[in-house]
Amino acid sequence: MAAPDKSNLPPLKLHVPEPKFRPGDTADFSGLGIPDAGVTPRPDESAAPDDMRDLAYGLVRVLDDDYRAVGPWDPRLSDEQLLEMLRTMALTRAFDERMFRAQRQGKTSFYMKCTGEEATSVAAAFALDREDMCFPSYRQQGILFARGYPMIEMMNQIFSNSGDKLKGRQLPIMYCSREDGFFTVSGNLATQYPQAVGWAMASAAKGDTRIAAAWTGEGSTAEGDFHSAATFAAVYNAPVIMNIVNNQWAISSFSGFAGGERTTFAARAVGYGIAGLRVDGNDALAVYAATQWAANRARTNNGPTIIEYFTYRSEAHSTSDDPNGYRSAQEREEWPLGDPIDRLKRHCIAKGIWDEERHAEQDKELAESVRATGKEAEKLGVLGHGMHQPFRTMFEDVFEDMPWHLKEQAEMAIAERKEKFPKGLPRGNG
Repeated sequence: MAAPDKSNLPPLKLHVPEPKFRPGDTADFSGLGIPDAGVTPRPDESAAPDDMRDLAYGLVRVLDDDYRAVGPWDPRLSDEQLLEMLRTMALTRAFDERMFRAQRQGKTSFYMKCTGEEATSVAAAFALDREDMCFPSYRQQGILFARGYPMIEMMNQIFSNSGDKLKGRQLPIMYCSREDGFFTVSGNLATQYPQAVGWAMASAAKGDTRIAAAWTGEGSTAEGDFHSAATFAAVYNAPVIMNIVNNQWAISSFSGFAGGERTTFAARAVGYGIAGLRVDGNDALAVYAATQWAANRARTNNGPTIIEYFTYRSEAHSTSDDPNGYRSAQEREEWPLGDPIDRLKRHCIAKGIWDEERHAEQDKELAESVRATGKEAEKLGVLGHGMHQPFRTMFEDVFEDMPWHLKEQAEMAIAERKEKFPKGLPRGNG
């Protein structure tokens, strides 16, 4: 049989995603099509995923343009809850500012801010039970603040000093606290997703009541780990919340390279038969409500939920990044969903429980608290002041019982160091 004539067909070509705004361009987000607050329906927590497909393409919003809480997703928090959540978000930002300066001063090697994304961790943590297990990415420091983790412990880890409970073995900002339900942060993105699903499955297998929640960026949803986790969660009805923090940028590549041009990231839930919500990530009340809804759903054996938090990364990816090289300088100011702290502050003011003067005083108080804690942490050492952990610790914590060959190696290494420094090790070298 003769091959069909294809002379009339155009040559094949690939599509390469391109961000709408580059350096020097004027940012214009008018085409986003953001729905009004309060119009998105709130389904029953036991509803079938097929009955809520539209929620993966819309946007759950609670705060309207006048900063009032409206619609069925309003969580109706008490005044005390609102002010505590506002304070925790403000503390997270104050901490970020101080640690960013510490990196620029050479006191640590690396830092990552979560500026503009505080609600996606703080409000979510407030909606979870204290015993639920969190599997964070590297921009969820707000969870630790929400759970009362000591600030100085976070600073010690960042400085890798003598007070670092992780003994200087982790990159700065990769915290861990089993007691606070905060799984070790990993620099290998998306690994926390299958870990969270596995933990949730184990909790269900034991007949426990605790659920798991994981966070990752929109870029990491292109990883195979995301697919594996979603498959297991769907098949076994795992009690887990899988949060996607869509801050528009994965390091220096925009969300289109992870599939953001084609559809929403919440829509990935549809293909797995999982409940999916797309939420205004800069609306703390919407984040709280969505997390509470998903947590109740998981806890009553109605299955997992994928939540896309539509937000914006206001600053650089990390201290190693300069966003001026790949995005418009006006993007932050033009982002239509505003700033999460400012929006919650204005909501509290509109309710008559807060005012600008008290907010300014709180910011001053928090900045001073962070500064004072930083000074205490620096007394235990900072980057460049030598090795802060005793040399012998490099042989510890790998095995429950150290094997003979490792003991022998440790003894030889310690003996060599004593021979090299007969008058004692230099200060800070343990």
